[in-house]
Order: sequence, then structure tokens, then C-alpha cells
Amino acid sequence: MSRKKKKSQRRGKQPLRNSSQTNIPASRPAVSRSAVSRLAPQVEFKPDYSYIIKDLKRIGALAGSFLVILIALSFFL
Repeated sequence: MSRKKKKSQRRGKQPLRNSSQTNIPASRPAVSRSAVSRLAPQVEFKPDYSYIIKDLKRIGALAGSFLVILIALSFFL
């Protein structure tokens, strides 16, 4: 049987580039922190979860009642 040849792989290395593809960092406009804070005002996030609490209570009540019904039916059937 012939042996398999391993192909050389360049794992974790940068691909070869020609001179026209050099990395040139893009220039960004300088923005101070005070300008950014004026642009985006801080808003406190207060979500309303009251409807979820009502749904969870309803689910709990239904599950409890079904469990009681199943236990009661197990004595009669």
C-alpha cells in the first residue's frame, strides 16, 4: 500500500498578499467623550413585566388544579 502524502497547510497564518493589498488603518474622525454623551442621552430602562407575572400565576394555578384533579381521579378510576 502506498502512503498518503500530507499537504502543507498554513494554519493560523496570514494569507500571502501583494503590495496593493497592504493593511492601511482607516482614519476616523476624532470625537470627544462629551460630544458622544450629548448625542446619546442616558435613558433608564424599566421594563413592565406585570403581564408576565399574571400569566405565570395563571399557569401555576392551572397546573396545580390539574394535578389535584389527576390525584382525585386516581382514587376513583
